[in-house]
Amino acid sequence: MKPSIQFIHWAPRIICIMAILFISMFAADSFEQGNTIWQHLTSLFLHLIPTFILTALLIIAWKWENLGGLLFIFIGMASNPFIFMLNHNRNHFSIGQSIGIIALINLPFVIIGILFIISHYMLKKNISSSLSKTL
Repeated sequence: MKPSIQFIHWAPRIICIMAILFISMFAADSFEQGNTIWQHLTSLFLHLIPTFILTALLIIAWKWENLGGLLFIFIGMASNPFIFMLNHNRNHFSIGQSIGIIALINLPFVIIGILFIISHYMLKKNISSSLSKTL
């Protein structure tokens, strides 16, 4: 495999793992003083639901890059209104701050999706060119 294809193949996987770890850090705010261990675990589980969903998407994308890329782009774009409304209305952030938060959280997943799709087509093209050279 050419180095450029190898880079495009591994880049979305590595970036996705780092983004999932970043999203997982937000679960740390689930611990409140005075709760029982079961309340802590329940709250932690609820805060980690996005991590579980993104991990499942990564597993799908690892096997089927084209489908996984489309799903990551969909997740990155579909959650924009929810995150905007959450930050703008509930937290009373300005429009600029809300858009910045959207870019920080969702833009990596859109980029990951695009990279998975590019990887799919580059690998497909590389395999077909290798087969034509051998024939």
